[in-house]
Amino acid sequence: MKSVVSALVIAVAFVVFALHAPGWAQAPRPSQHGSVSQQIGGTTITIDYNRPVARGRTLFGSLVPYGRVWCPGADYCTTIQLSADVKINGQALAAGTYSLWAEPQADRWTMIFNKAQPVFHTRYPADQDVLRVQSTPRQGTHMETLAFYFPVVDGNHAELVLHWGTVVVPLAIDVN
Repeated sequence: MKSVVSALVIAVAFVVFALHAPGWAQAPRPSQHGSVSQQIGGTTITIDYNRPVARGRTLFGSLVPYGRVWCPGADYCTTIQLSADVKINGQALAAGTYSLWAEPQADRWTMIFNKAQPVFHTRYPADQDVLRVQSTPRQGTHMETLAFYFPVVDGNHAELVLHWGTVVVPLAIDVN
C-alpha cells in the first residue's frame, strides 16, 4: 500500500512539475515577448512588448484598420518606460511607464502614450491619454515580426521606430 501511495505522489508531483516548468510542457506562444532598452544621455528608455507575426497577411488598412486605435503588440499592451523626462517629436513627456497605442493612417500615424498599464491590448482606455504625437510613416524592408528599435542614437537624441511589414514609424526622442 505504501508503494502505491508513494508512486501516486511521485506521479502527481511529476505532472505538476511538467505543467509548470517553463518550456517543458508548453507550446511556444505565437507572439513572442521582446524588449529593447536604450541609454540616451543619462536617460534609459525601455520598451516591453509581445511581437505579432505577419504570416503573409496584409497588415495596415486590413488586419489593422486605418483610423482605429490599435496596440502595436499582442496580448498585454506594449509599454514604454522612461527614467527621466523626454521630448517625443518635440512634445514633453514626463518620466514614468506608459502603455503605447497607435492610430494608423496611410500617410500619418498618431502615437499615443497612455497612463493605464498594465492593460490588455484590446481595451483602449482613451480617458487616460497623456500624449499624442503625429508621425509620418516611411517604407522599409519587410519585417516579418513586429519590432521596436533605435537605429539612431547620438548624444541626447535618438530615433525609436516601430517596424512591421514594410511600414516604419519613426519617433524622435530628445533628452536633457
